[in-house]
Amino acid sequence: MKYSYQEVYKRPEDRARLLALRDALTELGHSPEEIRYFTAPGRTELGGNHTDHQHGLVLAAAVDVDTVAAVAPNDLGLIRLWSQGFPPCQIFLDPAKNPPAPKESALSLLQGMAECCLPLGSPRGLDIMASSTVLPGGGLSSSASFEVLLAEIFSQLWCQDRLSPMKLAELGQRVENQYFGKPSGRLDQSASAVGGVTYMSFRDPEAPVVEKLELDPEARGYALYIINCGASHADLTGEYAAIPGELRQLCGCFGQQVLSQVPEEAFFSRLPELRQRCGDRAVLRAMHVYDENRRVTAQRDALVAGDFDRYLTLVRESGLSSWRLLQNVTPAGAAAEQPMALTLALCERLLAGKGACRVHGGGFAGTAQAYVPLEQAESFRASMDALLGQGACQRRQVRAVGAAELTL
Repeated sequence: MKYSYQEVYKRPEDRARLLALRDALTELGHSPEEIRYFTAPGRTELGGNHTDHQHGLVLAAAVDVDTVAAVAPNDLGLIRLWSQGFPPCQIFLDPAKNPPAPKESALSLLQGMAECCLPLGSPRGLDIMASSTVLPGGGLSSSASFEVLLAEIFSQLWCQDRLSPMKLAELGQRVENQYFGKPSGRLDQSASAVGGVTYMSFRDPEAPVVEKLELDPEARGYALYIINCGASHADLTGEYAAIPGELRQLCGCFGQQVLSQVPEEAFFSRLPELRQRCGDRAVLRAMHVYDENRRVTAQRDALVAGDFDRYLTLVRESGLSSWRLLQNVTPAGAAAEQPMALTLALCERLLAGKGACRVHGGGFAGTAQAYVPLEQAESFRASMDALLGQGACQRRQVRAVGAAELTL
């Protein structure tokens, strides 16, 4: 899909970002006429905390931060990438010439996505200038935004726009898992690729079901805030990996890989044995996933019915379940530093029973999510910034457009 930048952006500074990337490519000798522009948004998880990797149900939305790129062809047999805030990197189109990229690096994402897309089209060398407002470790999924951006670039320039949004998401998850080294599900990439608000089922991972929904919190009287707790989750891969790892061990007791393949009745019928073999934390995390899948469907139904109060109640329940059962608020053994728990406690104190808040995304650090009554919005932001640091509390809006090519 192609969109004019006016269809995607409301702020003049967003067009200025694209023009700056264009100017950087022209300094390399590219003509403005051969440069093309691409975007992929960040995402916010609305429901389904850690259900995607169990082939469950999720509710998510693209938001108004993104990764953008200006791209021009080259005849060097190389893909060269300049990404703001990261060292320049390049790979050969011939995978045999590329040494393995370090895990959790921009190079690993570039190399992985190129290798996944090479067989799908007619590759050629590219120069890519990129920048992002999706901050790493900020809970809006910077890696997924970058993965989907690269997939959209290769879809348009190598594959004649043949890759569907969900194919972009599938490739993004594969690269995240196999090249970047993070065992994520597909929620992040799907929300970025599709755009808007999406209710998704991954029960059949080969054919995910996607339903577009409508959600405008501000039209319902609430501002949507993402609050950075002040500690990056970029170095917490081990904590995230433990969740699917423990659930995989538990599912193995039934000869299965993910919880969607294990009937809830069978799980509870063998509870004493599962506690013995897998430990109580794995059991509690499984209970969260079963409950959370039901909550996602209830959230979807509430949005369709226009019952925003019910939706907010379910958001609060999801946050409580994530804290108590999933246990992805505080890293194991942490005592002196518990920034996410503190952030949530401050949100609850300021909201005083109104709106809702919850741990957001992977958890442990990163960000919290809050729905704040509009009459409290500015005081809430000012208070959170005073407590956690200037700019910690960011007001976000849902973005209708997912991964796309842009025209100036």
